[in-house]
Amino acid sequence: MTPCPLDEPTLQRFATEIAAAPPRPHHAALLELTGRLLPQCTFSHAMSRGGWHRPGGVVRPDGRRISADIEAWVEAALADCGGDWPGLIERHADGGLLATRLVGRTHYLVAPYAEAADAFLQLEVEELQEVADRLLIDPRRPPADALELVDPAEYAPVPAHPIGRPYYRFRRLTDMRLLLAGETPQAADEAGLGRFLSEWSASSAARRGPFCAHWVMDLREHVDRYRNRTLRVSPLSRHARALKPFHWHPEARGVALAEQLHAFDRAAGYPAAWYFHLVASGLTPSTLAQAIAEDLMADYRYLPECDARLLQGWLAAPYHL
Repeated sequence: MTPCPLDEPTLQRFATEIAAAPPRPHHAALLELTGRLLPQCTFSHAMSRGGWHRPGGVVRPDGRRISADIEAWVEAALADCGGDWPGLIERHADGGLLATRLVGRTHYLVAPYAEAADAFLQLEVEELQEVADRLLIDPRRPPADALELVDPAEYAPVPAHPIGRPYYRFRRLTDMRLLLAGETPQAADEAGLGRFLSEWSASSAARRGPFCAHWVMDLREHVDRYRNRTLRVSPLSRHARALKPFHWHPEARGVALAEQLHAFDRAAGYPAAWYFHLVASGLTPSTLAQAIAEDLMADYRYLPECDARLLQGWLAAPYHL
């Protein structure tokens, strides 16, 4: 059992307090409120991912808000026109209304609570900034339907000036052990993930700290054609962006290969990093595994026995996440 129960009142308090917290450098406000709401668990900032955005709302040319949700606005405007799409376009084409978008970053905070690789809490918080994006209706290319109005392939951009201040939004707080055990409604059984975590626990990496000190879990909702929701779970390296792909000469063996392995591990910050990036990030090429195996057969002993066993298991049954 986790010492940090995540009942509905706790999750609601997180959502409320995160929404009220102004973004600060190094996410000091988030760390303070996690310590206050779950004092038995110690969170730290793991990583942030940006470069994504989603549709925002509708504003007047002077920035005054009409709606915070463009989809809701389109639905209401169409109903107001009696379902007449050309009538909606005619009514609003000359109003200069602007569609906005939410530019986002996702912040990951983690808190280990036991030695097992999956024994940690993961808090995901979105930091959003609403900016003016485009003319809502481009008179030269009026949208053919609601979907094209909300998210057009072609549009008339406007200078992306901000609409309001950046703000936080609670995304989710997850106990990974419960999720991966299938005890939550959205748990998904990802092939190989259980093996990956077991191998971490059996490797030399586990002796240097918890799994979540180096990896978080990427959780993505998927809706199939039958409208069933599942949650895809995959490991995401906290250091992948700072690491260079493992480049090695196919003839490198013995001491030369060992030095390259150890250099990669030092850059990642933990032993056996080359193996876990072989499985989960693609930074380590598959051909490297066979070269190391040939070194082991030639009686080179630069890997701990526990890591050599992982390599042998992978060669017998390769997998990637």
